[in-house]
Amino acid sequence: MWMDYDEDREITKITLLAFMNQFTLQQKFFLLLLSLITLGFFWILFPYSGAVFWGMVFAILFEPMYRWLLQKNGHKPTPAALLTLLSIVVMVLIPVALITASLVQQAAGVYSMISTGHIDFGAYFRQIIGVLPNWVISILERFDLTSLATLQQKLSAAASQISQTAARQVINAGRNTFDFLVGLTVMLYLLFFLLRDGRGLAARIRATMPLSRKYKQRLFDNFTAVVRATVKGNVLVALVQGALGGLAFWVLGVQAPLLWAVVMAFLSLLPAVGAAIVWAPVAIYFLVTGSIWQGVALIAWGVVAIGLVDNVLRPILVGKDIKMPDYLVLISTLGGMELFGLNGFVIGPMIAALFIAVWDLFAAAEEFHQE
Repeated sequence: MWMDYDEDREITKITLLAFMNQFTLQQKFFLLLLSLITLGFFWILFPYSGAVFWGMVFAILFEPMYRWLLQKNGHKPTPAALLTLLSIVVMVLIPVALITASLVQQAAGVYSMISTGHIDFGAYFRQIIGVLPNWVISILERFDLTSLATLQQKLSAAASQISQTAARQVINAGRNTFDFLVGLTVMLYLLFFLLRDGRGLAARIRATMPLSRKYKQRLFDNFTAVVRATVKGNVLVALVQGALGGLAFWVLGVQAPLLWAVVMAFLSLLPAVGAAIVWAPVAIYFLVTGSIWQGVALIAWGVVAIGLVDNVLRPILVGKDIKMPDYLVLISTLGGMELFGLNGFVIGPMIAALFIAVWDLFAAAEEFHQE
């Protein structure tokens, strides 16, 4: 047994040495130079990595539209790419710009009302505690760190700090208009060429990959499916859930419904958290302060409309594309946003889905070789 193990290890060592020796000094130097120049190229692109990333995502998502327009106009690539680019601006970018402008306005209003004391979270907590039963208050007093008043103060301070921080971030994002416009210009310029020349570029990349044609095709197909599944299955579902929550808040007269809709949309990306972390406390506040029908209506809307849209809409949008467990979506989304900022809510799940796809491809290859 030990003899077999030693022989296998010796054979592996000889194979590796033979693999390394097949490269001449000139080839090794060229590979080193190629690696350094590639790293330098990505380093130069890093300031506009977000624009490059979203250009690639939009090119993959709207590639079917480009192919359809290409067939309709007699296979003229430049007009088809321009029409597709115009459609993206009208359907996506202009609505996002209008929503962002309204969001900045509402965030500024909420921040001003918090600063002037028109919104007092401490009063809201005192109002809730004032209507709680005595046994609930006794439990709170038994498990608090200091006193019930201190608990109210801490909760009020934390809520105010979170709201002010979110408002500041939105306002600061609105002030950086120059950087945003430069990035948007880069994205649109790159998107045009990715739409027009994307297949040729993908073919060149595929030709340089040291894999068999079957594996390269499956890898590229998985990459396209992952991008479409991530955006359609996560982003669109989150947008729908945020819109439904914002609509409910607007009907019930909650202040800054658009701001809360955006917050719910982001939280909807996290399966373990979801939009309920926003609408559930508001519903509880309605119930304990005597607004019974508002609280019941918000709970019913949250459970039926917002809660079930994930189970109903996601299979329709994603179909047979790559799916991931909820815990992996949660971890990859949080990790992606920690590393890549706002773009991480797409980059994180996309990398995780690619991780699963590549390992599935590797497992399938191993099974094929064993057979």
